[in-house]
Order: sequence, then structure tokens, then C-alpha cells
Amino acid sequence: MPAVRGTLTRKSDIERLFADGVAGRSHFLTVIARPAGTTEDPDGRVMVVAGRGIGSAVRRNRAKRVLREAVRRAGGPWSGYHVAVIARPPALAARPEDLDAALNAALKRAGVER
Repeated sequence: MPAVRGTLTRKSDIERLFADGVAGRSHFLTVIARPAGTTEDPDGRVMVVAGRGIGSAVRRNRAKRVLREAVRRAGGPWSGYHVAVIARPPALAARPEDLDAALNAALKRAGVER
């Protein structure tokens, strides 16, 4: 299945994001962001991650769906930035408005200008 436009998929881009990115954390999620280079996709891309600490595959998939929707509501992908949104266990029980506020605060801490 091809990647969705605006999704960060190349291993080299992901490694560069985690190595050079700036983190912004909240109770529900962590955001890692870095400016997209001029030779890369200038529109910016997003990836959503839910590790095994979240729980079973069903819980991880739900966490990713919930965070992808929060990214859409927040206007992502953000022009000029590559962003990783990493789920934390409390994200599964969070209300949408709480996730939105947490995502916006984490993006601000990570330096994403919108």
C-alpha cells in the first residue's frame, strides 16, 4: 500500500528527525520536530508512532488513529517541518479537546511555527 501524501516514510528522514529534532512533551504525547531542508519536501511531513508500551496491537492502532485525527484537526502536516507524534499510554483515554490542547502545546515547545 503506498504511503499517504504528507507521511514521513524514508528511513534516512526518520533517523535524521530523531537525531536532530527538538522534542516537546505533554502528558498524552511527545512531538519531535525539525525544519525540512530545502532539498527535501518543503511542505513538511508527519509520522505517528505508538510503541509496545501502549499495549496490544489493537490499542496501538487505536492510539495512532486518535493521534492522526488530532494532527488533522491541528492543521498538519505543517509547512516546512517534519514532525513525529509519539503516543503515550494516557492518550487512549484522553478526550479529543485534551489531545488537541496537548498537541498544540507540544508543537509550540518543539518550535513548530504555524
